[in-house]
Amino acid sequence: MKKCIYADINAVAIKEASLKELVNTYIENGIDGFYIYDFASVGDEKEKFIYMVRDVMENVRLPFFIGINVDHFEDIKKALYTGAKTVFVRYRENKVAINAGFMRFGAEKIGLELNYAKDECSEESLNLIAETGFKKLMIKHIELIDKVKIRLNNSDRFDIIIRDSLVRNDLTDLLSMSSVRGVATNFYDGKNLSEVKSSLKEMGFETNAVSSAVPFSNLKTNDAGLIPVIVQDAKNDEVLMLAYMNEESYNKTVETGLMHYYSRSRKSLWLKGETSGHFQHVKELFIDCDNDTILAKVDQVGAACHTGNRSCFYRGISGNEDAGVNTESLSILKEVYDTIADRKLNPKEGSYTNYLFEKGIDKILKKCGEESTEIVIAAKNPNQIELKYEIADYLYHLMVLMVETGLSWEEIMEELSNRH
Repeated sequence: MKKCIYADINAVAIKEASLKELVNTYIENGIDGFYIYDFASVGDEKEKFIYMVRDVMENVRLPFFIGINVDHFEDIKKALYTGAKTVFVRYRENKVAINAGFMRFGAEKIGLELNYAKDECSEESLNLIAETGFKKLMIKHIELIDKVKIRLNNSDRFDIIIRDSLVRNDLTDLLSMSSVRGVATNFYDGKNLSEVKSSLKEMGFETNAVSSAVPFSNLKTNDAGLIPVIVQDAKNDEVLMLAYMNEESYNKTVETGLMHYYSRSRKSLWLKGETSGHFQHVKELFIDCDNDTILAKVDQVGAACHTGNRSCFYRGISGNEDAGVNTESLSILKEVYDTIADRKLNPKEGSYTNYLFEKGIDKILKKCGEESTEIVIAAKNPNQIELKYEIADYLYHLMVLMVETGLSWEEIMEELSNRH
């Protein structure tokens, strides 16, 4: 099980530009993800916070969580629309709204923030939380005494992240507990995490650090000591660009998990995205049969090309009219469809998808009707982003209906093709 280090960001009164700069600095220093929260704002201020997080994190490819106070179900819905992996809510807040969000989005999307200092982590409390189905916990102000270690080590029913300043508690002590998946802290603000992750790895912790089985000295370089790197999108295999690495950039790439190159024009180290924010997060590195070319599969933030195009190879110099169409959008729909189909065959506890399947066709049809109405309402408002989210919601429920009735995307595409 991988152990993660998350940036703990209290966003009360923080400006968007400051949050963006802070996020980018953390990314450059090798953070695994973010916990961004504002439990003070209400009403319009809370909505501004949610929209700020959405705008800042739109192109960030690292997981992030958001913490808000909840007055209505819509608060949870809008918070998840930021792209957050999980929304954490306070333990004693609006139970009706929280339960509605839990029923709609499931245990993977709704978590509880607990305050150890307020006795919210007692054995009785944890048992009650487990009975209600919650699995993700964010625990703060923890006092790491023996009985707490025992309690949390016996709590594999939960995925726990501990919020801690790392002033009184040690990082390794926190991560050594089996139920603790990560630590959210501001301790590493402005600090490079490569040495920390290397130390954790040496101590036997599995982390998100990139590693290489091949030292640079084993690679075949040109006369200038450079090796070409073909960069490919890890999601759809699109070729994005070609650049060069020297030993320093190769080692920095492995060390940080961000693609570094050697700029032949500037004759210096080049962190991709340093000025644009269009970072490339390493997913896999390959070497060819002759050891003289690297293939890097990355998660690309924004555009890879300085022209603003997604790929540097955007200009065709030859073509074939029968080459077909770009199926990237269809592949995403197919991927979501396959996940829904897998949920039907292999039910997952707390899954909203399985909840719909269990309730049957009438419930699925009811949700399709409700989501189509949400599209109409969003379309009447000037906010195009809300319409995008509602259409995505509708497509998800539509695919649940398709799986339930045994209809595939291939059949839909065939029908559209015949009409065309």
